[in-house]
Amino acid sequence: MVDYAMDIHKSLYHTADVPQDMVERRVEVVARLKALEDAAAPLVSFLQNPNAVQELRADKQYNLQMLNDRYQIGPDQIEALYQYAKFQFECGNYSGAADYLYQYRALCSNSERSLSALWGKLAAEILMQNWDIALEELNRLKEIIDSKSFSSPLNQVQSRIWLMHWSLFIFFNHDNGRTQIIDLFNQDKYLNAIQTSAPHLLRYLATAFIVNKRRRPQFKEFIKVIQQDQCSYKDPITEFLACVYVNYEFDGAQKKMKECEEVILNDPFLGKRVEEGNFSTVLLKDEFLENARLFIFETYCRIHQRIDMGCFLRN
Repeated sequence: MVDYAMDIHKSLYHTADVPQDMVERRVEVVARLKALEDAAAPLVSFLQNPNAVQELRADKQYNLQMLNDRYQIGPDQIEALYQYAKFQFECGNYSGAADYLYQYRALCSNSERSLSALWGKLAAEILMQNWDIALEELNRLKEIIDSKSFSSPLNQVQSRIWLMHWSLFIFFNHDNGRTQIIDLFNQDKYLNAIQTSAPHLLRYLATAFIVNKRRRPQFKEFIKVIQQDQCSYKDPITEFLACVYVNYEFDGAQKKMKECEEVILNDPFLGKRVEEGNFSTVLLKDEFLENARLFIFETYCRIHQRIDMGCFLRN
């Protein structure tokens, strides 16, 4: 990454020279890399031997004893592997970092360190856009967060909030993400965390409910949440649902649709563009507007005995 920064500097200033601090930084990084490579070398060499890796078992204590007795690999080398994987991540080698962190977790007996490695592997898979693997790591991390004993309930809530933020990268790129986000965000523990500490995440849950092809049984309960939180959090997408299902303000709902369109186009997750030839389109925007109109029409029909179709055709 230091070399990359040097190349950018040369390109911007049209020169072959780079600042002295960049040169010194590169020397530091190379020295750090060499030291970490040397420290982790015995374990890396072991992991590159398929026959040796087959000796590993689910019993971590057995593995630690076997590595120490047969290969003279101890806690220091295992810790060095973590630091080496972390450095590879910081250098942009996400594939190598993910592999080393996976192997580290198979050997690590420190639960906190293992959890940190899992966060790192999730980040690496997201950055490589390996959405299926990232979803598996996300679910694995969720299980640990939900079952782990935290020093305080606040720490557990914060971990859930971080998990939901990271999950947005996955859910709005994975084929089944729109269903998965409802399954996660709408769970009581996670929904409570959203309401108390991260109400802006309601935007994404509301969008998932709207664009989901199948009406979810949890939708009615979610509308109650929207109603409860109207005073504490306002967003064009949540306000649209409030107009349709809480206040029955259909003219207001149609006005909100225009605001929703702007929100989607400018949101880094909802506004994902798809290239089609010389054009780019935001698929979620079209799906959202189509389903939003359907929501208005269905609710309007349900509460009125007579309907003026002209008002819908005009809008």
